[in-house]
Amino acid sequence: MPEQLPGTFYDYPRYYDLVYGSDWKAERDFLVAVFQKHATRRVQSVFEPACGTGRLLFRLGRMGYQVSGLDLKPAMVDYCNSRLERHGFGRPAWVGDMCNFQVSHPVDAAFNTINSFRHILDHQQAISHLQAIADSLSAGGIYVLGLHLSPTRGSPVDSESWSARRGHLAVRASIRLAERDLAKRREDYKMTYDIWTPTAQMQVHDEFSFRTYTADQFLELVEEAGSLRIEASYDFQYDPDQPIELDGWSEDVVFILARN
Repeated sequence: MPEQLPGTFYDYPRYYDLVYGSDWKAERDFLVAVFQKHATRRVQSVFEPACGTGRLLFRLGRMGYQVSGLDLKPAMVDYCNSRLERHGFGRPAWVGDMCNFQVSHPVDAAFNTINSFRHILDHQQAISHLQAIADSLSAGGIYVLGLHLSPTRGSPVDSESWSARRGHLAVRASIRLAERDLAKRREDYKMTYDIWTPTAQMQVHDEFSFRTYTADQFLELVEEAGSLRIEASYDFQYDPDQPIELDGWSEDVVFILARN
């Protein structure tokens, strides 16, 4: 039987970084492409709310971008800053709430690509997040926001599993829906993380909730917030040359938002 580790997966940034960072190149290349395509200013500084381990901040920093971020979890921020500092980028991430924050200087672009926005369960806090992002952007800047929508046609994906390996460390993440209540705009998930090293097998169990959005509900949120407008939409294929049109089938969407 695997050893059961205490706490949540966010308490283990090394394992988190591996399993959520395995496709970093596709995301980084997409971000760079949409910065160039949609921002009306040269993007030199970037900010990531809910930055986690800084898997993308680190790679963007190596490309010459000035990077910064925030996260609620001190262990994640410390991991992010330690890596950035080792490579000469200082310690630009801080512990903070993505619904209520200020940056020290306006940034040219912000991004949040892996559904972290849906951890905001309260409607007014979601509006506050969009307004805080808008206040953080320089004129001509953009916000790249990726999330899973609730399709109004077809059946949504209720489970997912993927694995990643780095050297002698391997991690498999398995996620499944526990309960969905579209009337209350809430989905509850259970996750299991299996971890293998040369000498041990370990496991972490976690639970979390997401706020649900149909395409129309997200469009209404952006309009109500009033601080950003949607410039384009893409899917999770991360092809900057293939924007999509939203419809009832839309599920995995990356929105390009510009400051009003």
